[in-house]
Amino acid sequence: MPVLDLEFRGINRNHLGMYFEELGGRTVTDSFPYIYQGEGWRGEIIQENLISITSTFKVNSVHIRFSAEDDFTLEELIKNYRIKTRRIGG
Repeated sequence: MPVLDLEFRGINRNHLGMYFEELGGRTVTDSFPYIYQGEGWRGEIIQENLISITSTFKVNSVHIRFSAEDDFTLEELIKNYRIKTRRIGG
């Protein structure tokens, strides 16, 4: 089973969980690690930390583990998840 860990910064943990649900996942747990199970894939919100960029600027850092039954499913899951987490500046 292919697995990939990624880190997302500056996005609310609840939103990250909601994105798994929007991709067809169902909530398995309601505490760390937050687990979402989809058809042929699994997403786990492993941990959340606060990172200090400067003494006054802090952002959250959320570590997520993606796993799937095959490489194609994993690639599609991550591609679709990244679309949900894309932020365009202006």
